[in-house]
Amino acid sequence: MPDDPTDTGGEAGDPVCPLCRRPIPPHARQSVHHLVPKLRGGKAGPTVRLHEICHNEIHAAFTETELARRFDTVEKLRAHPRIARFVAWIAGKDPAFHSRTAGRGRRRR
Repeated sequence: MPDDPTDTGGEAGDPVCPLCRRPIPPHARQSVHHLVPKLRGGKAGPTVRLHEICHNEIHAAFTETELARRFDTVEKLRAHPRIARFVAWIAGKDPAFHSRTAGRGRRRR
């Protein structure tokens, strides 16, 4: 067991997904998430690199408006019960794991 609780066993230098805190190996499906959606004024705002499955879960759970108004940081996203359950579930998966995201898909208002 590693001494560092943030060490998830990835290769040295692999970026770490700030949502699930697993490494993002080069061959893993990944994408960039705008913390404030581009359509809600975040085009030039901060972004984070995530596993694609983590990014998909965020957009399945929240509307663009909800993301802009209430979930504009990784910490706020991780604190939501649905995302917390997802993070707990994905923690045991291989860093390159990907599957379809369950849920209602993107909701638009």
